[in-house]
Amino acid sequence: MSAALHLIIGPVGAGKSTFAAALAAERGALRLTLDDWMARLYGADARPQSGVVDWYLERRDRCLDQIWEVAADALRLGVELVLEVGLIRRDERLAFYARVDAIAAPLTVYVLDAPRELRRRRVERRNVDQGATFATVVPPHIFEMASDMWQAPDADECRARDVRILPMPGDALAP
Repeated sequence: MSAALHLIIGPVGAGKSTFAAALAAERGALRLTLDDWMARLYGADARPQSGVVDWYLERRDRCLDQIWEVAADALRLGVELVLEVGLIRRDERLAFYARVDAIAAPLTVYVLDAPRELRRRRVERRNVDQGATFATVVPPHIFEMASDMWQAPDADECRARDVRILPMPGDALAP
């Protein structure tokens, strides 16, 4: 298998979508993003008043399974891919790595991060501007919850994979 797989990870508001779009354009790669799939498939669905995390996770997992099916087929066909599919927790990435290993796909992981306050302001701005990387509004409580869940790759994960920790992108909101 010669097609490369590029996985973009980081917390909400770190610049993943912007980086993924630029990387896909630069490499002529197919870009698949979880947020786009979730917005298209479930954006019109009414979120429940309670149990919203379970509601989201069940739909996220279905999307991830389908995205992986498309990604694996594309890789087998020699199509280079850029995936931006969440995986903010280490256990989620380990399960993903097992899928990648099962088809022996070359994988590069790009890690983007930024201070929480800067990310919060970026998300607030994106919610209003709804520009090129906008998929759905991220309410403040969801931003905080997802930020609390973010687990950067540890030394073991970095040693086991081609993990590239990228410098924080420039931003007009930077301190």
